[in-house]
Amino acid sequence: MGDPILEATGVVKTYRTGPHEVPALRGIDLVVPRGEFLAVMGPSGSGKTTLLNCLSGLDDIDAGTVIVDGANIHALSDGARTEHRARRMGFVFQSFNLIPVFTAVENVELPLLLTGVKPGQARARAAAMLERVGLGERQRHRPPELSGGEQQRVAVARALVGEPAIVWADEPTGNLDSEMAGSILDLLHEMHAAGQTLVVVTHDPDIGQTAERLVRVQDGRIVEDGRPVDVLTAV
Repeated sequence: MGDPILEATGVVKTYRTGPHEVPALRGIDLVVPRGEFLAVMGPSGSGKTTLLNCLSGLDDIDAGTVIVDGANIHALSDGARTEHRARRMGFVFQSFNLIPVFTAVENVELPLLLTGVKPGQARARAAAMLERVGLGERQRHRPPELSGGEQQRVAVARALVGEPAIVWADEPTGNLDSEMAGSILDLLHEMHAAGQTLVVVTHDPDIGQTAERLVRVQDGRIVEDGRPVDVLTAV
């Protein structure tokens, strides 16, 4: 394990609707070494997705500090935070979030184009990444022409193509059947074996038990943190 890629201290997030306040994160402390595969589990409503969104800078926080790849992300301007996220982070979501009218290769090259990579270079890198995730022959297909598992592989390729410091995944197998989920789990492990840092929010016990480290969240707090076998047997 290398130096920390993520250091979160005292992270608090509260949702407000009129006079009502709902605490979502209640003082989260978390350190993730570079190159780690961390799974985050917990019951529905426990704060898992909020944790990912706040640690990645997708959502603001009410208190605390989050350092990602050397940047205090919540101290950055909105523009600087967006640029840091685009250049140093990759995202994989349960709903794939692909652009349906774009081909697979166009979806994958898009984040490169948005950060100023020249079109020819972006297309070549996107095509190579689709080869890497086993979709080299499907790069001209649009999302409606792909299976759920193939769409998620496109999403993983899009997350990886910019060579991010960290990849965040929110329920990456949630919309897939068991066979397709298994193929995505295999792909996550290939990514980790190649040195990629992964933080994966999941209900999938296969991801939880095969990650390098498992954090369990409940009521906005981290209640367990350690080896998956120890955390899962403590539940």
